[in-house]
Amino acid sequence: MNTAETTGYPEGELSPQQEGAIVALLSDPGLTGAAKAAGVGKATLWRWMQKPAFQEAYRRARREAVEWARARLQQASGEAVEALRDVMNDQDAPHASRVSAAKTVLDLAMRATSEEEIEKRLAALEARAMRKGA
Repeated sequence: MNTAETTGYPEGELSPQQEGAIVALLSDPGLTGAAKAAGVGKATLWRWMQKPAFQEAYRRARREAVEWARARLQQASGEAVEALRDVMNDQDAPHASRVSAAKTVLDLAMRATSEEEIEKRLAALEARAMRKGA
């Protein structure tokens, strides 16, 4: 018996209820809470989680959630830098706050510079490997 015969959905496709369960799992990774939120039994959700198609869809949903969060962090980074600069330059702020803000700015600047250098070196190594392999 194939998947389409047992679920009504082609191999690799999830039912709307299974998709709802994935959304519930993103909000509450606990089996009990997610099953309740999805309107299914805990055993049913557990069984779905054993299926490769469900596992892949859940992994994909988690990756997308992380990508969305990363994009939001990048959007807010300009404001964060301005806030750090404001504290760092505020003559009335406590010295500990000013030092902490300055240290954070320096740490992040150094990390960004280091990451840029690593990316540059990696690109050069990849280009060299492509030339040798071509």
